[in-house]
Amino acid sequence: MTSAMRKLSISVPPDVAERLEHETNASAYITQAVRDRMRLDALDAELAHQGIQITDQGVAEARARRAAVEAEWSPERREALRERARRNALNAAAGTVEQPAA
Repeated sequence: MTSAMRKLSISVPPDVAERLEHETNASAYITQAVRDRMRLDALDAELAHQGIQITDQGVAEARARRAAVEAEWSPERREALRERARRNALNAAAGTVEQPAA
């Protein structure tokens, strides 16, 4: 059984329209983008509930700390981490979970 769907008519800026025109299923693309945003909003709400406030300054500081750590990584380590992230993303999309090494 399929869930009920609603048809909406939306207006978007030209750059967004151009991007959506390249999608084979713009509805699915938009749905996923909105669901991703809903998860981020839920995370922000949970963090706020736990007393953790996310600020632009805090995000900038965290990004700077991460960049400093990553600057020390070798190209081999960086590529190994990128490949691991690619595999995990593909596994998540396929519904499989990679087991961590013992």
